[in-house]
Amino acid sequence: MLLFRPRTFPASASPSGIQALLSRPMPAQSSSPALRRRAMPLRARALRPKRLVCPGTLFLLAAASTLLASLLEPPVANAHGRSVSYSSWEIDATGAQVSLRLKLLELSRLGPEGLPPGSLPGLPEAPGAPDLRARAFPRELVLIANGSLCTPDALAQRRPDEPGWVRYQWHVECGTDASHLAIRSHILLAVAPSHMHFARARFVDRPDTVRERVLTEAAPEFVLRRAAGTPSDSEIGSRLIDYLHLGVEHILTGWDHLAFVFGLLLLASRLGEVARLITGFTLAHSLTLALSVLDLVHPRAAAVEAVIAFSVALVAIEKGWLASGRAKIVPRSVLAGLAVVALTVLFSGESSLPLLTVSGLILFSACYFSLAARSDSEWLRVCLTFAFGLVHGLGFAGVLVEMTLPTDRLVPAVLGFNLGVELGQIGVVLLLWPLMVLGQRLVSREVGRLAAEVSAAGLCGLGLYWFIERAL
Repeated sequence: MLLFRPRTFPASASPSGIQALLSRPMPAQSSSPALRRRAMPLRARALRPKRLVCPGTLFLLAAASTLLASLLEPPVANAHGRSVSYSSWEIDATGAQVSLRLKLLELSRLGPEGLPPGSLPGLPEAPGAPDLRARAFPRELVLIANGSLCTPDALAQRRPDEPGWVRYQWHVECGTDASHLAIRSHILLAVAPSHMHFARARFVDRPDTVRERVLTEAAPEFVLRRAAGTPSDSEIGSRLIDYLHLGVEHILTGWDHLAFVFGLLLLASRLGEVARLITGFTLAHSLTLALSVLDLVHPRAAAVEAVIAFSVALVAIEKGWLASGRAKIVPRSVLAGLAVVALTVLFSGESSLPLLTVSGLILFSACYFSLAARSDSEWLRVCLTFAFGLVHGLGFAGVLVEMTLPTDRLVPAVLGFNLGVELGQIGVVLLLWPLMVLGQRLVSREVGRLAAEVSAAGLCGLGLYWFIERAL
């Protein structure tokens, strides 16, 4: 005798019935969000990513990061941490005409009083001198003839230059019997030990012979010979290995470039995707680096720096957008923010970012998010990386373009510098990617996703701060 009556199930509860239930088409959408959620198939609910951080929270974190970046302006305002200056020397029979060029930001390191106390021992204090730097620079950047210092015949004169730059000019006397010359630089080393000075020398009687050298604290001197003949490699200028070191230092101190690479690592989910993204970035910036140094393209430096900052923000925004389940408010907010920038540029007329560039960013962002909403192909992200890599290459080229290299030095300069950038970039990826993978394995999936989303929000805030600072 049966104590319990067997329970019967409808056909839809059988395995085949469950499959039929899951495969049913979604009912017509209702105007009520709650009804739409109930009508959603079980399979779609299961595949839908869980939102650990809502879009509003991501925007709040990004805004907080932007505010924090503004409070920390002295260490991060200049995304390129390199301290550089440039000089050109027109050497004649008795001396040389010197022109020193550096950024106003570098000049501000010295403060309004001039050089730090004790940085130039024995520097005479001329009474009533309006600019202490006019006496300091000719004693930090010197020409040596036969072991003796050439004498400046007057104070350095400050000359107008393009916005954000300052130029000092003076003349030095060496005598008529000077056959062995050397340029020595201690410019800004007292306040920036990693400072690099790019010296470019030309003999007036041999105008086709231009020589250049990167001077640092470790190698502050550039030897020249006045006598005619074939100069040695050390006299011609920096070697390929010198430019390689320059490229490595350039990428390791270019915080905006490093931030963009970190954003790419946040977007990537597999090592193969990392390789494709970095390859696209490398090919793109190598192309524009060469075109710019070869004087085939002439970019606007201020606009390039602003777009580089925008690229950092955009890759971080995409990471937050994917984490939020592709919420429509994210791309709409990006376009609205760019529209505000466009209106500011239009009505202020003082922005370093042309209105045409802002319009291009609006169109590019709208098209990219529209395509990304319809396709999850990683090749779309490779195209994004390649496009921004072209802009980063123009930024990389700035340091070489300022040197106005002679034609015979272009090939080793471009090859060495680009190779150095690539080596530094690969080193950063090989360091960060294993740490990110290890961190994901040591914590739960939810905590790992939360850490990635918070990192993206912070990166977005930093990129937005750089963009606003450079554009407006």
